[in-house]
Amino acid sequence: MDQAEQLRIIKASNVVRPLARVITVTSGKGGVGKSNTAVNLAIQFRKMNQKVIILDADFGLANVEIMFGTIPKYNLYDMIYKGKEIRDIITWGPMSVGFISGGSGIAGMANLGRDYLTYIVQNLAELDVIADIIIVDTGAGISDAVLEFLVASGEVLLVTTPEPTSITDSYSLLKALYRHPRYREDVTKVKMIANRVGRAEDGQVLFKKLNTVAARYLKMNLYYLGYVPQDVQLSKAVMQQLPVSMENPGAKSSQAYERIAARLMHREEAERQPRRGMASFFSHIISGKR
Repeated sequence: MDQAEQLRIIKASNVVRPLARVITVTSGKGGVGKSNTAVNLAIQFRKMNQKVIILDADFGLANVEIMFGTIPKYNLYDMIYKGKEIRDIITWGPMSVGFISGGSGIAGMANLGRDYLTYIVQNLAELDVIADIIIVDTGAGISDAVLEFLVASGEVLLVTTPEPTSITDSYSLLKALYRHPRYREDVTKVKMIANRVGRAEDGQVLFKKLNTVAARYLKMNLYYLGYVPQDVQLSKAVMQQLPVSMENPGAKSSQAYERIAARLMHREEAERQPRRGMASFFSHIISGKR
């Protein structure tokens, strides 16, 4: 059976699938704890009995797999170009958090035919069956690839630190997102996490600075999720290639991630924002590349 015939069968089946919650984690610059945030939130969601998969879309870097202490056998490239099934490319890490390495697979999707792309998206939709929450860990900065992920996502977590360069680069990212032709504020909600701050008050001050300029110059309203304090226990866990939320649940940073994860779960219920799922997420990316 050729791929076109498989695609026709998939379209004709009209299978009603559950939709995963897609959360995209990003930052204006590297080195601010973005991947650490993605991994620790995944662990906290698992503690809430949510099935979680992380898609590492930070091309060229391997921060997530380093923290998992494992090297994936296959990545998204192998599914797109070498016929691997979606379940073949998932590496299972600590506490049964799934992990998919994007590799160079997504970047090359623009060169594929529409029927084959649709078939791939249908395969990616299998993730909606496997996971309740899919966390997309993007690259840092304002590259086209990062912006495509952000406009495709209904929920963006922006990790920012008190460093002046981090604040400036976070604003640059928000400005680039606002100017993107397919950005819609009613669809994409940006929620900020203040990382590596001394006190709760410092996190509030950091959020107010960024939110004030975003509201004034971009007419964009951010949402504050909370702060993660400077914590030596987090640094120790990173050195051991383990998420601090699993290695030391009593650490200040672990408790902060727990609060943020709980707030995210509560906000979804309060906002009643419809889940888009992975098929819609990647279809949006593909439509921007065609």
